[in-house]
Amino acid sequence: MSVELQQTVLEPRADALASLMARGERPAVPVEEARALAPLLVAPETAVATARPAPNRSGKRVQRLSVVIPARNEELNLPALLAELEPVLAAAALPFHEVIVVDDGSSDTTPQLAAARGARVVQHAESLGNGAAVKRGIREAKGDWILLLDGDGQHPPHELAAMLALAERYDMVVGSRGGRGGSLHRNFANQVYNRLASYVSGRTIPDLTSGFRLIRADVVKDLVWLLPNTFSYPTTITMSMLRGGWSVGFHPFQVRARKGKSHVRLFADGSRFFLIILRIATMFAPLRVFLPVSMVTAALGVAWYLHTWWTDGRLTNMAVLLLTQAGLLFALGLIAEQIAALRFQNLSRDHGKGQ
Repeated sequence: MSVELQQTVLEPRADALASLMARGERPAVPVEEARALAPLLVAPETAVATARPAPNRSGKRVQRLSVVIPARNEELNLPALLAELEPVLAAAALPFHEVIVVDDGSSDTTPQLAAARGARVVQHAESLGNGAAVKRGIREAKGDWILLLDGDGQHPPHELAAMLALAERYDMVVGSRGGRGGSLHRNFANQVYNRLASYVSGRTIPDLTSGFRLIRADVVKDLVWLLPNTFSYPTTITMSMLRGGWSVGFHPFQVRARKGKSHVRLFADGSRFFLIILRIATMFAPLRVFLPVSMVTAALGVAWYLHTWWTDGRLTNMAVLLLTQAGLLFALGLIAEQIAALRFQNLSRDHGKGQ
């Protein structure tokens, strides 16, 4: 039945039906005609409710992917990276994918080059920091999974296939450099951060600071408020997910050399990484910090008591002070642990859509 004929039939029928209903009478409609018109008389609310997304027939977890690339003054690296990314996404054959380039106040042609390659460009009027660009990209992402990829070309897009395979078992897959790919002092610093973070989280972390990662969008959007505006955002994401009980996998890859100068500052960003680890530790696992400090303080108090008792035969005020401080630190750790448990109430919503 054509659209014009449907309208011709339905308009007089609707007027007649309203008149009959006003008199309390039931319209007499032939059965065959009623069956023919039934699909056309569906309520708008029902029609909208039945318009659901197509089911996931492939059985794979990653169906909708958003690639988020933070970039600032990367005109030497970004075009080649985007050109390399296109066939990789095509080979993945996902039902939906998008590429978002967040320009963090570039003074060169980075946003124009990104737009020319078909990426969706989100611009900051001024530089807010690499972490701020990542947070903006996460909020703008429409996919159910997000691939974070640096705009300097150091992360090879062809590793995506292996990361997608690991995403079938993990909530986040981190591209691990294995302590290689940077200068000697930078690699040494990363090893120190990895060991400290491994102790805090209770899990071996081969690469804490890698910005190359594939992560469930629903999870990271719940954690985005924790992320700093600086380069230490990968540290926060990794620590938060491990302490929050989500599964994290690591995929080794060979980092590539970049063109131009890196924006990472060794001492400023390095000290910030250390403080971020302590902040996340006290936020998600306070006893990992307070308990060792309490035990060391108590050991000093007992040692000082034994020394003064052996030499002077008395208990000094310093021993009492150290033992009291040890007890207070332990009690503070217990209270902080309870507060950390309460914080998970906001992070315990059902994340089933990424399963």
